[in-house]
Amino acid sequence: MRKLQRAILRSKNKIALISGILILAGFLVKWTASFDPFTRWALIAASVMGLIPIAIQAYQALRVKVVSIDLLVTMAVTGAFAIRNFEESAIVTFLFLFGGYLEQRTLNKTRSAIKALTEMAPETAWKLMESGEFEEVDIFDVDRGDVLLVKTGAKVPVDGTVLSGAGGVNEASITGESMPAAKEKDSMVYAGTLLDNGTLQIRADRVGEDTTFGKIIELVEEAQDSKSGAERFIDRFSKYYTPAIMVIALLVWLFTRNLELAITILVLGCPGALVIGVPVSNVAGIGNGASHGVLLKGSEVISDFSRLDRMIFDKTGTLTVGKPSVSERIVYGDRTDQALAFLASVERESDHPLATAILENIGDTIYSNVTETDVIKGGGIVASLEGHRVAVGNVALMEREGVNLSDRVRADLDRLEAGGNSLVLTAVDGGIKVVMGIRDQSRPGVREDLERIRKLGVKNLVMLSGDNQGTVEIIGRELGLTEVRGNLLPEDKAAYVRERAGQGETVAFVGDGINDSPSLALAQIGIAMGSGTEVAIETSNVVLMNSDFSRLPHALGLVKAITRNMIQNIVIALGVVIALLVSVLFGEWMNMSIGMLVHEGSILVVILNGMRLLGYKLKK
Repeated sequence: MRKLQRAILRSKNKIALISGILILAGFLVKWTASFDPFTRWALIAASVMGLIPIAIQAYQALRVKVVSIDLLVTMAVTGAFAIRNFEESAIVTFLFLFGGYLEQRTLNKTRSAIKALTEMAPETAWKLMESGEFEEVDIFDVDRGDVLLVKTGAKVPVDGTVLSGAGGVNEASITGESMPAAKEKDSMVYAGTLLDNGTLQIRADRVGEDTTFGKIIELVEEAQDSKSGAERFIDRFSKYYTPAIMVIALLVWLFTRNLELAITILVLGCPGALVIGVPVSNVAGIGNGASHGVLLKGSEVISDFSRLDRMIFDKTGTLTVGKPSVSERIVYGDRTDQALAFLASVERESDHPLATAILENIGDTIYSNVTETDVIKGGGIVASLEGHRVAVGNVALMEREGVNLSDRVRADLDRLEAGGNSLVLTAVDGGIKVVMGIRDQSRPGVREDLERIRKLGVKNLVMLSGDNQGTVEIIGRELGLTEVRGNLLPEDKAAYVRERAGQGETVAFVGDGINDSPSLALAQIGIAMGSGTEVAIETSNVVLMNSDFSRLPHALGLVKAITRNMIQNIVIALGVVIALLVSVLFGEWMNMSIGMLVHEGSILVVILNGMRLLGYKLKK
């Protein structure tokens, strides 16, 4: 018997679909062919099919001493059958099943994020053996203190300290920063990061689950578990509403012995408009969001999102483009076209993380043959091109080459540094020719979008970043943020989110990287940029498609409109039910026909009210 019950409950969605088709077919035949027998049997079949899973749920709830709304719906549909109102019984069962489908359609979607995370973890490492040679071993065979070799293009297998070598490590999977970090002796490296160039020998300091990457996985698991106990509004409300209607119907029957009146109260008290009112608001709102590039994952998201206290942003790829580019190019003296061509020729040979940005800025040019290249550690490159000595690098390299930096040049350098730029200087034959400021640019229009969010009631706008504090403070001032914090690892960001949520605030976190997934999962509302990682998107509650930040104000305004609409529908539904019950108990004019007309009208009203959300647009 239990197997049959489970099979029926697993097929609830199919039953709802078939029930809806039968109802539609019945009314179409009635309106077109006026063939009432077909309509009656179609509605009876829809009622019986729809009632079976609802009755099973009511029975299962009663077994654990819970009087659920399923029981009231079961009794109401049975009562409607008793007085041969098959239209009401069919519509109520369909609406109830359809509402349940909408509520559960997006639950438990984040579990696959754990699998994606673990698949990204390093599986092997090159370990220094007693023979003095490096051999590739399983990651589980690496212990603290082991010496490991990391080659260009390989993942760093553990958290450790660089013993020798130098290179640029892409730490986007940990810090979220797009610009590779330079590593040399005594630098810290983290598991799961990627060595873009160079070769490193490292000492394993933390291995396995103790690594930063391992902690990310653990944090996501904990955060997902912490969200699993959320209760739905309808279930909470039914604790009081369902028994109240049943008691009223029972009292009426005891005092009047009028069974039809008692059944009428059950039918009129059946929360048809209430059952559909909240789901139709959700569906219309979610549909509007989808058409505007906002994916809302379920109704629980809407409730929390609408009463937001604090919105926290990752920097790279969220508030900024996530790709370093030249913010300003300054040229000095004459023959600057030649200097730019020389610079492009040198950078084309380089694996420096800023080379791509420089080449994109210069564009098409005539390249020269680069000879006698000398890479200056921590400084840049000195090369010979067509008989000219060209130096490309930082201020230290210019001073080493004896390049005179005039007061004008130094003023330009100070201004660019104050703006958070990395500097690349180019000198030809001892004379400064080009200075480029390179930085990760803010997204176009992001300041205006943040102001719209603030006007929607979110006063606390915070940025957390793995970048240095000076850079994040510059961006924070540019964007008018409330608070900025730099030099943070994923666990630091997650701790900040946990702290604020623990203080009773409703917190949203906006990010796009794997490193953001713990914070996305811990926040009541996790918002992922659509071009971000699969893990970030699956862990989140809201996705901004195509990483369009301008969709975020629309999303916030939309969920507030959905919440208002749901409250309106609840008030309409309950108001109509109360009015009907008062009228049938204390008025002489109320009868079943009028009650049914008003009852069905209330369903139509809440549906039309909810459908208004399809046309919602945030006012500018």
